[in-house]
Amino acid sequence: MPALLDSRQILAFTTLARLGSFTAAAKELFLTQSAVSHAIKSLETDLGVQVFDRVGKKAHLTLAGERLLEHADRILREMQDARSGIEELQNWGQSRLRVGASTTACQYLLPGVLREFKQSFPECVIRVEPADSPEMGDSLRANEIDLALMLRPPARDDISFRPLFADSLEMYVAPTHPWTRKREITNEQRGSETFILYNKGTYTHHMVSDYLQGGGVTLRNPIEIGSMEAAKELVKIGLGVGVFARWVARKELAEGSLVARPIGSEPLRREWGFGHLRGRSLGLAEETFLGLFEAAIETLELEKAVDAA
Repeated sequence: MPALLDSRQILAFTTLARLGSFTAAAKELFLTQSAVSHAIKSLETDLGVQVFDRVGKKAHLTLAGERLLEHADRILREMQDARSGIEELQNWGQSRLRVGASTTACQYLLPGVLREFKQSFPECVIRVEPADSPEMGDSLRANEIDLALMLRPPARDDISFRPLFADSLEMYVAPTHPWTRKREITNEQRGSETFILYNKGTYTHHMVSDYLQGGGVTLRNPIEIGSMEAAKELVKIGLGVGVFARWVARKELAEGSLVARPIGSEPLRREWGFGHLRGRSLGLAEETFLGLFEAAIETLELEKAVDAA
């Protein structure tokens, strides 16, 4: 790879090209004339060409110098823009927020919080990456997102997890389903039904499968789907039994298009929170976002999680 140009030499070069005088260039740069002359000589030695013709006290660009000036001006502008952009980050709201969340959380949990956040940080660049909890750990490690709204992951040394709220998974059926009239549902009856579950490979899928199988229920040809909205629609038309949290089905419960039934004798609870790389300091925008989300938990009728860490 060719050696990079020295920024101080480039600055001396462009200043001399603009003023045409070593004395004037030295005065503008607060350098001695010999320092400017040395910078230009070093640049020419580095490039292997002469960039100025010295005519008396004047300096005129050579053809090589003219070609270099086209690039040098752009290089300096880019360097100035880079500094200005970094300095702007110190101003209120000049930041970015990169959040990972499941498609369900993006639809039901994030909109209100993001609206309030945008009011506080109108200039902040916000990016939300839809992904499931296992994938978000990889995105955090790859520095593709800063925060991940996720289920508590398996303990790892590189991910820090801040608990926020807990929920319970329930079974949901259509109002015409026979289970709506049963006081108790046996494991045999559960095993005879088609379950509509979130995609295999997600924490939720594993939790539901392990819970049911632990109770002696064998899943027979479950339907796997990546959208809770689609899952609810399949349940409504009687294609099977859905398993999701009450905050996902709040509207359907209110209108009577879905009926909730216990998934088993014991509740199946999940713990949600925000994950970020351990040791990574969170900025003002990220801490504000977390604070707004914590404040929204009561509004969303979610149960605050107890930090067991």
